[in-house]
Amino acid sequence: MARVTVEDCVLRVPNRFDLVMVAAQRARDVSAGAQLTLERDNDKNPVVALREIADGTVDTDALGQAVIKGLQKVVEMDEPEEDDGGFGAGKTELLSDLMPSEAAGVTDRESDEDVDIEVEGDAEGEEPEGEGPGADGGAGNEGDGPTESENEA
Repeated sequence: MARVTVEDCVLRVPNRFDLVMVAAQRARDVSAGAQLTLERDNDKNPVVALREIADGTVDTDALGQAVIKGLQKVVEMDEPEEDDGGFGAGKTELLSDLMPSEAAGVTDRESDEDVDIEVEGDAEGEEPEGEGPGADGGAGNEGDGPTESENEA
């Protein structure tokens, strides 16, 4: 019985792919509780949907739009118009919120001078304490020579 129904539906929806999509949408609507336009006659929802499409009792264009809306991932919204003033037009406190150091009268040069902090062992040839050869209390690398404890003995 479904084969005859599909052949009847192709007259209303010529593309079989579109027919499947529209019939599936109608079957989902029926499953969700939509009002039937034909008697069920002990048929399942997809068969009822195909019979409704074949008889022309449902609007296939509305079903097609429902399919499109259900598959959309991005909701179309009207974008607000942009101001002609550009970025931050009319909002002087915006700049002070973003850069509080400049709002307080501190320039880049003054703030850069505060950052010059010396790190121990950063200069050439220096090694920070506890990180050189023999710092682990052992003999150090081979060929470094005797350690202080070996010199005392």
